[in-house]
This record gives sequence, C-alpha cells and structure tokens, in this order.
Amino acid sequence: MKAFFVWAICATLLFSAFVPATSAFAETEGKADKETGKLKSAIVIEEETGKILYKENENKELPPASMTKVMTLLLIFKALQDHQISLKDKVNVSEHAASMGGSQVFLEPGETMTVDEMLKAICIASANDASVAMAEHIAGSDKAFVQKMNQEAKTLGMTRTHFENPTGLPQSNHYTTAHDMAVMARALLKYEKVLHYTSKYEDYLRENTDKKFWLVNTNKLIKTYPGADGLKTGFTNEAKYCLTATAKRNGMRVVAVVMGAPTPKERNKEIAALMDHAFAAYTTKPLLSKNKMVAMVKVNKGDHSQVPIVTEKPAVLLLKKGENVKGLKKSVELSGRLQAPIKSGTVVGYYIVKKKGRVISRTPLIIKESVKQASWWQLFKRSAGSILTH
Repeated sequence: MKAFFVWAICATLLFSAFVPATSAFAETEGKADKETGKLKSAIVIEEETGKILYKENENKELPPASMTKVMTLLLIFKALQDHQISLKDKVNVSEHAASMGGSQVFLEPGETMTVDEMLKAICIASANDASVAMAEHIAGSDKAFVQKMNQEAKTLGMTRTHFENPTGLPQSNHYTTAHDMAVMARALLKYEKVLHYTSKYEDYLRENTDKKFWLVNTNKLIKTYPGADGLKTGFTNEAKYCLTATAKRNGMRVVAVVMGAPTPKERNKEIAALMDHAFAAYTTKPLLSKNKMVAMVKVNKGDHSQVPIVTEKPAVLLLKKGENVKGLKKSVELSGRLQAPIKSGTVVGYYIVKKKGRVISRTPLIIKESVKQASWWQLFKRSAGSILTH
C-alpha cells in the first residue's frame, strides 16, 4: 500500500507537469510573462488597529487572481457563525463546480465532501472547484454568491472592488486593490478558525480511499517565514504573482499585500521584507481584552434599566518601538442615549485613548446583552419605585 501511495504521488506530480492548467499545483507552477520590474502595488497594516504601516499604489485597481478567495472564505465563515451551515454539512458537487479549471482538487460531479474538507481544499490548495461548490451550497448558485460578495465589499467600505466570480479566474470587470485586500483580510481574520486551515502546509482529502489526494499549501511563507500562518496566494498571466499574507510575532499581527510581482520568488521576498520592517519598527501594547466591561449604561424604556457595555475587540495601542506612552488619557464616549429595543452586539460608543489631544486608539464598544422594550407594568413599577425613593 505504501508503494502504491508513493507511486500515486509521483503520478500526480508528473501529470501536473504536463497539465498545469488543471493541476492542484497550477498556481505555483504557472509561468508569468517576461515582464520585470517592481510590484504594481503593496500595503502593510497592523491587524488590531487597521493602521497602515506602508503603502505603494495601494488604490490601484488590479486583478486579484486567487486572492479573490479571501472574500469567498469570509462569506463561508460568516455562514458558519450564523449557523446557516456547519463544518459537518455534506456539500454536493455540481457539474458546473467540477468543470472549473486552474488550481483544483479534481472534484467529480455528484461527489460529496464536508464543509470542513472543502475549506481544506480552498485554504491549502486554492481549489477553484471547491470554491464554486461552496458558493452554490451557500447561495444556490455562484452568481447569487457573487452578489453577496459585492454586497459585503460595500459593507466593508471597499469602494475600488468588484467581483465577477468566487475563484479569481480571469474575467473582465473583476478587480480590487491592495488596500481593499487588506481590509478584506482583516475582516476574515476576525474568524480565528480560518488560521486552523491556512496555517497548514500540507494535508489530505479522500483519506482511507484509493483516491487519497495530497494538498500542499500554495503559500510557501507558512514554512519559511517565522510567525506566518495565512492567508492567500494568487496567479494569472494578467495579475502576475500576488499574495495577501499575515504573520504574528510578540502579540502583534500584520497583514501585507503585494500585487503584480513578476515571479513567485520576488513576491515572497517583497512580502517578507515588508513584514520584517513592520515587526522591526512597531510594537503593540494591549490595554483591554475583548468583551471587557467598561461601563453600565442606562437604557430608556428597556426591560433592563441598565446594561453592560463591553469592548467589541481588544483595545490596543500601536507604537513605534521606543515611543513614550506617558500622559495617555482614556475615556468612554457613547453615541447617545440608549433606547430599547436594542440588540446585543450593537455598537454604542468607543473607548478612546488620546495622547497630547490626538486620538491614538479607538475601540468600538457594544451592548453585551439584548434589551427588549419594557412592558407597561415594568415601567409602572419602575416609576412608582422612583417616586417612593424621593
């Protein structure tokens, strides 16, 4: 059996050498044009604060190739969080999904895989067939899913992005920018489970079958760059070599994007240099943890007279190394008086940190518990109690 497995790997590699357009390794083996020169665009941000540490032509609209799948993954993880789907769900592969070219895991029409397995295929092997299968599973069709992608882009404020498919295969009017890719990646990283998939260098599909399939991560930085654990590569002849990468060191996570590198070696070299500079020049200082209560606030006509206000995410300071942090002023600023009904998770204000009058940290504050509108009897008792105490 071991000998058969080794033979199968060799056969797969041999096949991919002759048919790069339909191989799971096509993205890393594709040949760019002989164009040379610098990157077309790049950006680096700190993930917690979203602050830009470096930028170059960051708003230039360019084809993202398979980096498109960052948005595809974002919608998948949103569906998981909303319990629309689960990791154990069986996903049926349509003829349309199975027909996708480029990087793929050779799904067959009528084959089923779990959402968990599809995520492995997308995150590790950049599988176009798995991406379309998941788009159909969530939205009914890839066209309906693309509408969700563009709506999510608008919600995130990505004004220079438009999608035509969930894979990144070449298509007119399919574009984004390095800046928008960073915004997209930051939104995806809110779902920490994604790193469980993107940080794996290799894995398998169809285990315990005679069609066992080896997955190898298209993002080689996972193995070569300290702290790297995601996110997504991309290549087409038009887009050249692209990468949205993330790494974490000493509690600080950065997201770097490069688009239009002439070779995969240059792409990885540039990304590594950008992240090296960020880690060398900056550090973060945690102030408050996620879900930390900062105040109890009154709610007008609510079934609870007061509710806890908590941080939506960790409150963090981004500092240049060696920067003095004395003289900080911290405050809670609410958007206005709270009025029932109000849902948990609603942003109602900000935890503000200022230095010399300048805002250096702004963390959203949310309602921890939903508040329903009080009944007339609750309001009567509350009013009566107030009269009796005066």
